[in-house]
Amino acid sequence: MDFNEDFVQAVWKYQYFEKRDLETTHGQSLIIQKIGFQNNHEGPDFLESQVVLDKVEFFGNIEVHVKASDWQMHRHQEDSKYDSVILHVVWEDDMEVFRNDGSRIPTLELKGKVLLDVIRNYRRLARSRKKLLCGDFLPEVQSIIKFSMLEKALVERLHEKSTLIRNQIQDTAGDWEEVAYRWLFYCFGFKVNSDAMLKLAQTLPYKILKKHGNQPLVQEALLLGQAGFCYPSEPDDYTAFVRREYEFYKKKYSLPEPLYPSEWKFMRVRPTNYPSIRIAQLVAVLNQSSNLFSLLTSSVSKIEDLIKLFQVTPHPYWQHHYQLSKESKRQQPKMLSNQMIQLLGINFVVPLWYAYGGYIDDSSWKERCFDFLQQIPAEANRIIEMYQVEDWSPENACDTQGMIGLHHNYCNPKKCLNCKIGQNLLRPRKS
Repeated sequence: MDFNEDFVQAVWKYQYFEKRDLETTHGQSLIIQKIGFQNNHEGPDFLESQVVLDKVEFFGNIEVHVKASDWQMHRHQEDSKYDSVILHVVWEDDMEVFRNDGSRIPTLELKGKVLLDVIRNYRRLARSRKKLLCGDFLPEVQSIIKFSMLEKALVERLHEKSTLIRNQIQDTAGDWEEVAYRWLFYCFGFKVNSDAMLKLAQTLPYKILKKHGNQPLVQEALLLGQAGFCYPSEPDDYTAFVRREYEFYKKKYSLPEPLYPSEWKFMRVRPTNYPSIRIAQLVAVLNQSSNLFSLLTSSVSKIEDLIKLFQVTPHPYWQHHYQLSKESKRQQPKMLSNQMIQLLGINFVVPLWYAYGGYIDDSSWKERCFDFLQQIPAEANRIIEMYQVEDWSPENACDTQGMIGLHHNYCNPKKCLNCKIGQNLLRPRKS
């Protein structure tokens, strides 16, 4: 059976092999004193290691491969970062390897030395036919380990989500009101129109909208116009008003050219999720306060606070329209549902808080994120169903966000041996 590099790294990291009378492939006696710290970035796999070769101590780094020839395949011999490697750990030693200066690197071959229990456990994971490779074996894993892995996956997911926010912090020179405004627009795109919504916010700064805080119709005209929506072939009275206001303020504020209609997606999008409706809802939300970020950090601590803030009704025009100048036979208020506001709590508020906590180096914001997510009911989607099928049911959004992160970063790419659950299933049984 073939082994991947993750397996060989795990065997080295947890020392799942027979260590008595160890020798390199060239007969040097080998004593492992420090395995090193696993490196998840460029360079050798384990850093700050210490070994004794023929009674001589060596300090440096360790590189792990399935086959020794992977060293040459990855061109490590040409990279000075690998000159500090003191030991090459491989499953199979199929060729000698050398540093950039031509010196030979001692090699430890693990084939024939790995504990049989570990090999059996790896095989049963690798041969699983389930979407979750560990599905049949989850009952063997203690709840504390599963909980710990969900928490790790959640933190990693929040860190990933906050990357875009950190980019906006740089673009706005640390203006958190502008950052919150842009992030709100991005999240109101609900994936399909997120990029266009972000671009819209970038072309119409929050400081301009705030100048018209008591003029929601002007705000709506500015946003709809900058989005490129106010030029239908047969405008009704409201559309004509929007166009007139937009053209006046576009010139006054020297706004850039509006977005192209082709940048927005309407096909296969439910009418209630049309970007024109989302813009109308955004105007209603922004009129709750002239300082969005301050409101979110000082007045929102529970999901009920966010529901109160976001459960707003757009201008009456949108009760019987989904787009400008296109009247709908079905008339209804275009309010955000509680479920949609809960999603905004997950995807808008929590990542914003998390990024802010990192920016000011205050870990209490991380705990605030966890507390907030625990108030939100568990999400329901195809990813969560995969875990529920294996009798692993989430209690709240804290669990479901962890499961989504677990799926994207570990289960789907089959990185089982980087996961605490997979690592637990790999370990040998106690004798």
